[in-house]
Amino acid sequence: MSARYTKRFFLAAALSALATRVAAGAPARSLRPVARPSGGAAAARRQVASVQALAAAAKLEGAFGYAVADVGTGEILESGGAGRGLPPASVTKAVTALYALDVLGAGHRFFTELHATGALRAGVLEGDLILKGGGDPTLDTDRLAGLVQALAAAGVQRISGAFYVDGTALPSLEEIDRDQPDHVGYNPAISGIALNYNRVHFEWRRVDGGWATTLEGRSARHRPAVRFAKMAIVTREGPVFGYQKKGQQDHWSVARAALGKGGARWLPVRAPQIYAGEVFAALARGQGIVLPAPRVAAQAQGGTRLIARQQSAPLSEICRSCLRYSNNLVAEMIGLAATKARSGRASTLRASAGEMSRWAKDRLGLSQSRFVDHSGLGAASRATAADLARAMVGAQATLAPLLKRIELRDARGRPIKEHPLKIHAKTGTLNFVSTLAGYAQDAQGRVLGFAVMNADLARRGRLTVAEREAPRGARSWNRRAKRLQQGLIERWAALYSL
Repeated sequence: MSARYTKRFFLAAALSALATRVAAGAPARSLRPVARPSGGAAAARRQVASVQALAAAAKLEGAFGYAVADVGTGEILESGGAGRGLPPASVTKAVTALYALDVLGAGHRFFTELHATGALRAGVLEGDLILKGGGDPTLDTDRLAGLVQALAAAGVQRISGAFYVDGTALPSLEEIDRDQPDHVGYNPAISGIALNYNRVHFEWRRVDGGWATTLEGRSARHRPAVRFAKMAIVTREGPVFGYQKKGQQDHWSVARAALGKGGARWLPVRAPQIYAGEVFAALARGQGIVLPAPRVAAQAQGGTRLIARQQSAPLSEICRSCLRYSNNLVAEMIGLAATKARSGRASTLRASAGEMSRWAKDRLGLSQSRFVDHSGLGAASRATAADLARAMVGAQATLAPLLKRIELRDARGRPIKEHPLKIHAKTGTLNFVSTLAGYAQDAQGRVLGFAVMNADLARRGRLTVAEREAPRGARSWNRRAKRLQQGLIERWAALYSL
């Protein structure tokens, strides 16, 4: 997958075939007559649970849509509510991955660079030092340390000018979705430089009747402390975490009663340039290099000399990891980078997602879907099961190798290791929203592309912001939605296997 995909890398014929068969409000039955096998096979197929029975057993209120197609022919086999627009949640990331791969190319690599504006004399850099982000969503403290080592190898001991952090490669946004609780690590700030997925590691432990706390830019080999993020332990009943941004600092508070004996969690970073700069400066001190406090570059910075350059893995690998671990920041950054390359600018997530929506309509045939971001965290996005199934069919050669294996489970929730069906799909979960889209391959090798969407938007709409991290009833609702998804996949395999 190292070669750039051309504008024809999607299966145009399959898209055309599917587009003629999937429409809004498609009936909840097969769109073609199913051949009646004879003998025992016919009897077995008559015992397959109906969609209505599966849905009734799941006991899910709200809206429901599904579509399944033969990937080889593009023929829709069964659908219901397939034109109903529902939040796609993290299945959005599959569309984002295809968007980024098409626009940027599978071999595209992001960068982070060190630039200098002056000459080096007797260990002193006579000018400014610039840490320049190139939109790499996977930069961590260990890789940042590699740039510090290059700075030390160049002979720099201190600088006479300023230390700038340039994150202007992408827009600076304080969060992905404003409707999330302040403290959730999956909703950080965005900029052209992002360190450790723009999360800071908060840890606490009991010491002499109180607590010792640390805030660090932690990675596998390094644990530098940061000063821009501060934590106060307060006495209050709730909320557990409080947050205020003061200039370029993140001020957190945590309720004393919630700390217990100790623990740790990742908190979102709202000042990513300062975070990256402080961690870089802390690593530099370890190499005997003295740097001033980092400054946020207001506009793109360049230098007379490139000191060092770090590159990411190829975009194809980044997309695979993003889809398997469902990282919101990675999806947003690669989506914004694709929009900037495609249109020349990317100002906001909504504008960038609008550009992706237009691309998806043109390239994938997603005529009924509109996205408000690239990760699916925003619940205002709408997609249809028909559109998602269409995307699965059209992009199977590109998308299927990037998706993770989904295990089918028995009645007690245990994985069925030797199940003859092989499922590779992307899950999407928000509170009272569950979507699954991907591929099911039977023992004979036939591949079905499918999408299943459930959403209880009325129940979701009643949640307060404080309830959204772990609302009552959401876990049980999600389990029942997953049982429905598995039941439908097993139904389709039984009805439509060769």
